[in-house]
Amino acid sequence: MITKLDNSNENVAKQIFTIFQDSYKVEAQLIGVDDFPPLLRSAKDIENSKTIFYGFIENECLAAIIEIVVEDKHLEINSLTVDPQYFRKGIAGKLIGYILENIDFSTAIVETAVVNTPAINLYKKHGFIEFKRWTPSHGIEKLAMSIEFSTG
Repeated sequence: MITKLDNSNENVAKQIFTIFQDSYKVEAQLIGVDDFPPLLRSAKDIENSKTIFYGFIENECLAAIIEIVVEDKHLEINSLTVDPQYFRKGIAGKLIGYILENIDFSTAIVETAVVNTPAINLYKKHGFIEFKRWTPSHGIEKLAMSIEFSTG
């Protein structure tokens, strides 16, 4: 089941934080870095965030989270994380599908590390195409992908 999460609730923010930490540690290993910026985010940062969080609940446990920003029909996927216990069950794809079907947008973008092949393939499967590559100050080469669409 997919539900909107109230990240301003301290307990919910802590649950999101735990999944972010567990998932991003695996992603950092995949990318091959020790210093991974998403791991620096605190539970308090999540609690105070103005972004929108949706969670995938399985067996009454929060299994995955997608974090988005929607402004002027422009959708940004800021994060998509799955608790490692729930890897390879299609949950990330269900969250992306849910957002693409239920949010009114004209353009959606997402960024990920160039070496994060599983994420890139997942976004391609949902119609995203690469439009930019760059290396930010943290040194992890990234790419941006987008899709144009309207559910309105």
